Amino acid sequence: MDGLSSLFNLLAYLTALIFIVGFLSKVVIYFKTPSPLKIPTTPAPKNSLGVVLRMIPEVLFFRSLLKGGTAEKILWFGGWTFHVCFILIVLRHLRFFTYPVPEWIMSFQQIGIWAGLIFPIALLILIARRFLNSRFIVISLFQDYFILFLIIGIGLTGLLLKYFIRTNLIDVKAFILGLFTLSPATVPSSPLFLIHFGLVMLLLIYFPFSKLMHAWGALISPTRLQTDTPREERLVAPWAE
Repeated sequence: MDGLSSLFNLLAYLTALIFIVGFLSKVVIYFKTPSPLKIPTTPAPKNSLGVVLRMIPEVLFFRSLLKGGTAEKILWFGGWTFHVCFILIVLRHLRFFTYPVPEWIMSFQQIGIWAGLIFPIALLILIARRFLNSRFIVISLFQDYFILFLIIGIGLTGLLLKYFIRTNLIDVKAFILGLFTLSPATVPSSPLFLIHFGLVMLLLIYFPFSKLMHAWGALISPTRLQTDTPREERLVAPWAE
């Protein structure tokens, strides 16, 4: 194995380590953070079943955002389309991680191609609202633009690999499977694939330390997960006991 392959294999394992440790450490911090007050967004459910039923449309359809004004509805369309396309693209890429490829993964191949074509449009909507909306211009930080342009770079290099500058998919699959089976293989010689793969690693490294952690935080937000029972269950802060 040449030096370049050894380097990319090492970077891939370091990326996985940083992502997993960083993600789990943030999860632990979230769980350790006290929620001493009842702060559910009303109208809120009175029991756990109601919380689950409330969260399903929030997670699947971003219901709260959809209820907003015109600006929020544009954001909802771009954000929801982006997340759906992203999931479909990831499902399509699972064929590189499995051998033989299960039938259910193969069923996502065509719709994953369509999602890959729509994906940049959704990203452009999210970027445009940061430049065209005066409120978002004020509150947007460098990291907001960095994440969006990083994902655009991943999407565009992926489209180029698919339609214009093709690489040997057998070599790609051998390399990916080698990483997952702890049997490092030679990295594909395509410079564009190396860029695409490098951008993906950069995204995974940055993920646990960025706003992308909202993917987990949304599932444990007290404003959504708490029941509206302040009268039935008196909540006393630890320092007031």
